[in-house]
Amino acid sequence: MWKLLRFLREYKKESILAPLFKCLEAAFELFVPLVVAAIIDRGIPTQNKGYIIRMCLLMALLAAVGLTNTLFAQYFAAKAATGFSAKLRRALMAHIQSMTYSDLDTLGTSSLITRMTSDVNQVQTGVNLALRLALRSPIIVFGAMIMAFTVDAKAALVFVGVIPLLAAVVFGVMLVTIPMYRRVQSRLDSVTDITRDNLDGVRAIRAFRREAAETAAFREENEKLAAMQERVGRFAALMNPGTYILVNGAVILLLWIGAVRVDAGVLTQGAVVALYNYMSQILVELIKLANLIITLNKTAACGNRIQAVFESGGAPTETAAAPAVDPAQRGAVTFSHVGFTYQNAGAPSLTDISFSAAPGEVIGIIGGTGAGKSTLINLLPRFYEPTEGSITVDGVPAADFPRDDLRRRIGIVPQKAVLFQGTIRENLQWGKADADDEALWDALKAAQAVDIVQAKPGGLDEPVQEGGRNFSGGQKQRLTVARALVRRPEFLILDDSASALDYATDAALRQALKTLPDRPTVFIVSQRTASIAHADKILVLDDGHLAGIGTHDALLQSCPVYQEIYASQHQGEVQANG
Repeated sequence: MWKLLRFLREYKKESILAPLFKCLEAAFELFVPLVVAAIIDRGIPTQNKGYIIRMCLLMALLAAVGLTNTLFAQYFAAKAATGFSAKLRRALMAHIQSMTYSDLDTLGTSSLITRMTSDVNQVQTGVNLALRLALRSPIIVFGAMIMAFTVDAKAALVFVGVIPLLAAVVFGVMLVTIPMYRRVQSRLDSVTDITRDNLDGVRAIRAFRREAAETAAFREENEKLAAMQERVGRFAALMNPGTYILVNGAVILLLWIGAVRVDAGVLTQGAVVALYNYMSQILVELIKLANLIITLNKTAACGNRIQAVFESGGAPTETAAAPAVDPAQRGAVTFSHVGFTYQNAGAPSLTDISFSAAPGEVIGIIGGTGAGKSTLINLLPRFYEPTEGSITVDGVPAADFPRDDLRRRIGIVPQKAVLFQGTIRENLQWGKADADDEALWDALKAAQAVDIVQAKPGGLDEPVQEGGRNFSGGQKQRLTVARALVRRPEFLILDDSASALDYATDAALRQALKTLPDRPTVFIVSQRTASIAHADKILVLDDGHLAGIGTHDALLQSCPVYQEIYASQHQGEVQANG
């Protein structure tokens, strides 16, 4: 948590002024009981109205000065806390963008959302309260005790006895609740996760009439969170009654001692009232301090979760410049005995994969579900690093390329077609920010997506809703292909990106890719043999192993796995030939 305070560096002035003004407010507040005592001891017995009015005006002045200090403190604390949280969110998002796929897989999307929103908000609240109360409350508590000694040392011994007991209650509850708050935030991740799954899959839930089951599952998870929050709440709730009992007991003892000493003529009535007011100030501030500590416990738990994201890695340090590339090797790829195992996985996802792709070749990748197809192509742009073997790109080890430079050479169409809120033009320009209309239309033409844009009233400036909700699955796939083609990449990765296209459109897209200027090396991941039959080379994966490599015709003769896939999709044709 302490490491996060680096984001307050730009708010040093506010971080100093906020507690400073609060300390000034506390100092003026400590003089109020003495003014009240003076009124009782001097003004009222002599019925000196002028003196009473002057003392009342002095109290009003102290209140006005205190209010002014409070307003300044609130302003500076709010400015520092909101600025701190804004910088923290920006840094957190920037770090998340630099994290490897392995780090993202480990932390999970739902947990990252919770840390970016709920946890940051809690830390912001904690910083705000800490700047305002972390010094004020202790100053009031110890200042009131010191002022009590100036009034009467013997009666003030009550303060000396009760404050350690109060501290024991406060810190005892704190030590118990800190780990509990940490578990509450983890349980909140689970609730966020199930909520996200339900919102993303709402159509499937309704199609299969699973509303009641999913509602019950959410209720169960939510009740676990509520039960955990109640448990920590019960412990935290002990703080206020515990402090009340101690302070009120101290007040009774104080009044008894004061009454005895007033009767003996040692103390005045005003002095007893002043002592009582100081004890009341201590009570109020200890309650504030107790609530502050509860909030800071939550803040510490949330801050540690945020710091865990910052400490979870990110992209490793890379070379400063891209390596020199032989123009004759541009577009060439070689996998040499590549293996990959996901973090914390029990078995490797890829084992001993070796193949090469010449510039401009089309490489098809096929295999059953979980065979490792997407994992394989995710190694090329260094979304993951191979755990065994090596990969060369353009004749240079892929690890020698800075990631930005390597990915600038690659156009990627992910398995799930994703469009972002904005316009069609803005989405296409993700491929190349300065692409003009001619480049955009050329990419749309190759992706068989011209008709999609022409049918929209706004053309290239047609709005795209969040997630591309106003486009069909096939339209989104074609637009994402166009986005990848806008940059004219050296390598084009199509990760099962034609699954929503009809056969005619799929065939037209494959034909268009062959006629592209500066023809890229294309990797096509597909479940359909028809989509990769034209490929120069087909990789057949089976449970992470390379079961076969060659052309469509060669694999039909030599690879049982490919034969099985082909037969399952062309059963009538196989039976006729048989």
